[in-house]
Amino acid sequence: MSAALRIVLFGPESTGKSTLAEQLAKRFTAPWSPEYVREYWDTHGGVITPADLDAIARGQVAGEDKALGIASASGARVVFHDTDLLTCTVWDDLLFPGACPEWVRTEAARRARACDLFLFCDTDMPWAPDPQRCFPDEEGRAMCRRVFLETLERTGARWARMYGAAEEREARAVAQVELLLNLCTRR
Repeated sequence: MSAALRIVLFGPESTGKSTLAEQLAKRFTAPWSPEYVREYWDTHGGVITPADLDAIARGQVAGEDKALGIASASGARVVFHDTDLLTCTVWDDLLFPGACPEWVRTEAARRARACDLFLFCDTDMPWAPDPQRCFPDEEGRAMCRRVFLETLERTGARWARMYGAAEEREARAVAQVELLLNLCTRR
Protein backbone atom coordinates (compact mmCIF):
# COMPACT_ATOMS: atom_id res chain seq x y z
CA MET A 1 0.00 0.00 0.00
CA SER A 2 1.47 3.34 -1.01
CA ALA A 3 1.21 6.46 1.13
CA ALA A 4 -1.92 8.58 0.83
CA LEU A 5 -1.74 11.53 -1.53
CA ARG A 6 -1.60 14.84 0.35
CA ILE A 7 -3.90 17.61 -0.82
CA VAL A 8 -3.79 21.05 0.82
CA LEU A 9 -6.57 23.63 0.67
CA PHE A 10 -4.56 26.83 0.41
CA GLY A 11 -5.28 30.52 0.10
CA PRO A 12 -6.44 33.68 1.84
CA GLU A 13 -9.02 33.86 4.58
CA SER A 14 -12.75 33.61 3.83
CA THR A 15 -12.35 31.58 0.65
CA GLY A 16 -14.16 28.40 1.68
CA LYS A 17 -11.14 26.22 2.49
CA SER A 18 -12.56 24.63 5.64
CA THR A 19 -15.90 23.82 4.05
CA LEU A 20 -14.25 22.43 0.94
CA ALA A 21 -11.79 20.30 2.92
CA GLU A 22 -14.65 18.72 4.84
CA GLN A 23 -16.71 18.16 1.68
CA LEU A 24 -13.80 16.52 -0.13
CA ALA A 25 -13.00 14.28 2.83
CA LYS A 26 -16.60 13.12 2.90
CA ARG A 27 -16.75 12.64 -0.88
CA PHE A 28 -13.52 10.59 -1.00
CA THR A 29 -14.04 8.86 2.37
CA ALA A 30 -10.74 10.29 3.51
CA PRO A 31 -9.35 11.87 6.66
CA TRP A 32 -8.71 15.58 6.89
CA SER A 33 -6.95 17.93 9.25
CA PRO A 34 -8.51 21.21 10.32
CA GLU A 35 -6.67 24.53 10.49
CA TYR A 36 -5.07 24.39 13.93
CA VAL A 37 -4.83 28.14 14.55
CA ARG A 38 -8.62 28.34 14.86
CA GLU A 39 -8.55 25.98 17.86
CA TYR A 40 -5.57 27.82 19.30
CA TRP A 41 -7.35 31.17 18.97
CA ASP A 42 -10.43 29.84 20.73
CA THR A 43 -8.49 28.27 23.62
CA HIS A 44 -6.35 31.40 24.14
CA GLY A 45 -9.11 33.98 24.33
CA GLY A 46 -8.59 35.33 20.84
CA VAL A 47 -5.11 36.62 21.59
CA ILE A 48 -2.10 35.52 19.56
CA THR A 49 1.38 37.02 19.91
CA PRO A 50 4.74 36.25 18.29
CA ALA A 51 5.51 34.02 21.27
CA ASP A 52 2.65 31.72 20.16
CA LEU A 53 3.90 31.05 16.62
CA ASP A 54 6.00 28.02 17.57
CA ALA A 55 3.09 26.35 19.38
CA ILE A 56 0.70 27.11 16.51
CA ALA A 57 3.10 25.59 13.98
CA ARG A 58 3.59 22.49 16.15
CA GLY A 59 -0.18 22.10 16.48
CA GLN A 60 -0.60 22.40 12.70
CA VAL A 61 2.07 19.74 12.10
CA ALA A 62 0.50 17.43 14.69
CA GLY A 63 -2.91 17.72 13.03
CA GLU A 64 -1.51 17.03 9.58
CA ASP A 65 0.50 14.06 10.85
CA LYS A 66 -2.51 12.65 12.69
CA ALA A 67 -4.61 12.78 9.50
CA LEU A 68 -1.77 11.11 7.57
CA GLY A 69 -1.61 8.37 10.21
CA ILE A 70 -5.35 7.78 9.94
CA ALA A 71 -5.03 7.59 6.16
CA SER A 72 -2.23 5.07 6.46
CA ALA A 73 -4.11 2.92 8.99
CA SER A 74 -7.33 2.97 6.98
CA GLY A 75 -5.79 2.53 3.55
CA ALA A 76 -7.22 5.84 2.32
CA ARG A 77 -5.75 6.92 -0.99
CA VAL A 78 -5.86 10.61 -0.14
CA VAL A 79 -5.74 12.96 2.85
CA PHE A 80 -6.91 16.58 2.92
CA HIS A 81 -5.40 19.42 4.92
CA ASP A 82 -7.36 22.59 5.65
CA THR A 83 -4.29 24.80 5.27
CA ASP A 84 -0.78 23.69 6.13
CA LEU A 85 2.50 24.81 7.65
CA LEU A 86 3.22 26.95 4.58
CA THR A 87 0.07 28.89 5.45
CA CYS A 88 1.50 29.46 8.93
CA THR A 89 4.57 31.13 7.40
CA VAL A 90 2.39 33.46 5.32
CA TRP A 91 0.36 34.57 8.33
CA ASP A 92 3.45 34.84 10.52
CA ASP A 93 4.99 37.21 7.97
CA LEU A 94 1.80 39.23 7.46
CA LEU A 95 0.92 39.68 11.12
CA PHE A 96 4.29 39.39 12.90
CA PRO A 97 7.06 40.31 10.40
CA GLY A 98 10.38 38.72 11.32
CA ALA A 99 8.91 36.48 14.05
CA CYS A 100 8.40 33.22 12.11
CA PRO A 101 10.62 30.56 13.70
CA GLU A 102 13.27 29.38 11.25
CA TRP A 103 12.38 25.72 11.76
CA VAL A 104 8.83 26.54 10.59
CA ARG A 105 10.13 27.92 7.28
CA THR A 106 12.40 24.92 6.74
CA GLU A 107 9.73 22.38 7.61
CA ALA A 108 7.06 24.25 5.60
CA ALA A 109 9.26 24.11 2.50
CA ARG A 110 9.94 20.39 3.02
CA ARG A 111 6.25 19.62 3.51
CA ALA A 112 5.23 21.72 0.50
CA ARG A 113 7.59 19.68 -1.69
CA ALA A 114 5.99 16.49 -0.34
CA CYS A 115 2.46 17.71 -1.09
CA ASP A 116 0.81 16.13 -4.12
CA LEU A 117 -1.64 18.94 -4.89
CA PHE A 118 -2.52 22.40 -3.60
CA LEU A 119 -6.04 23.63 -4.24
CA PHE A 120 -5.77 27.43 -4.25
CA CYS A 121 -9.07 28.88 -3.07
CA ASP A 122 -9.52 32.27 -4.70
CA THR A 123 -11.01 35.45 -3.24
CA ASP A 124 -14.01 35.67 -5.54
CA MET A 125 -16.33 34.42 -2.77
CA PRO A 126 -18.21 36.96 -0.65
CA TRP A 127 -16.44 37.94 2.56
CA ALA A 128 -17.84 36.17 5.64
CA PRO A 129 -17.21 38.13 8.86
CA ASP A 130 -15.34 36.21 11.56
CA PRO A 131 -13.39 37.60 14.54
CA GLN A 132 -10.36 35.58 13.41
CA ARG A 133 -10.16 37.32 10.04
CA CYS A 134 -7.97 40.36 9.35
CA PHE A 135 -8.32 41.76 5.83
CA PRO A 136 -12.00 42.31 4.90
CA ASP A 137 -11.58 45.23 2.48
CA GLU A 138 -10.93 44.83 -1.24
CA GLU A 139 -7.36 46.10 -0.97
CA GLY A 140 -6.53 43.69 1.87
CA ARG A 141 -8.06 40.74 0.07
CA ALA A 142 -6.13 41.57 -3.11
CA MET A 143 -2.89 41.83 -1.14
CA CYS A 144 -3.52 38.47 0.57
CA ARG A 145 -4.36 36.84 -2.75
CA ARG A 146 -1.10 38.10 -4.24
CA VAL A 147 0.99 36.96 -1.26
CA PHE A 148 -0.57 33.49 -1.15
CA LEU A 149 -0.17 33.01 -4.91
CA GLU A 150 3.47 34.16 -4.83
CA THR A 151 4.15 31.79 -1.94
CA LEU A 152 2.51 28.90 -3.76
CA GLU A 153 4.31 29.61 -7.03
CA ARG A 154 7.69 29.67 -5.22
CA THR A 155 7.13 26.09 -4.06
CA GLY A 156 7.05 24.76 -7.62
CA ALA A 157 4.27 22.43 -6.45
CA ARG A 158 1.36 21.20 -8.52
CA TRP A 159 -1.69 23.38 -7.88
CA ALA A 160 -5.07 24.28 -9.28
CA ARG A 161 -7.24 27.35 -8.79
CA MET A 162 -10.65 26.91 -7.17
CA TYR A 163 -13.05 29.71 -8.03
CA GLY A 164 -16.71 30.46 -8.52
CA ALA A 165 -19.66 29.69 -6.28
CA ALA A 166 -19.32 27.00 -3.62
CA GLU A 167 -20.84 24.30 -5.84
CA GLU A 168 -18.49 25.17 -8.72
CA ARG A 169 -15.49 25.08 -6.41
CA GLU A 170 -16.47 21.68 -5.11
CA ALA A 171 -16.92 20.34 -8.66
CA ARG A 172 -13.54 21.76 -9.72
CA ALA A 173 -11.87 20.30 -6.63
CA VAL A 174 -13.43 16.87 -7.15
CA ALA A 175 -12.26 16.89 -10.77
CA GLN A 176 -8.70 17.79 -9.72
CA VAL A 177 -8.59 15.09 -7.05
CA GLU A 178 -9.95 12.48 -9.46
CA LEU A 179 -7.39 13.53 -12.07
CA LEU A 180 -4.58 13.18 -9.53
CA LEU A 181 -5.84 9.79 -8.39
CA ASN A 182 -6.10 8.59 -12.01
CA LEU A 183 -2.59 9.84 -12.81
CA CYS A 184 -1.16 8.06 -9.78
CA THR A 185 -3.00 4.83 -10.62
CA ARG A 186 -1.36 4.78 -14.08
CA ARG A 187 2.19 5.05 -12.72
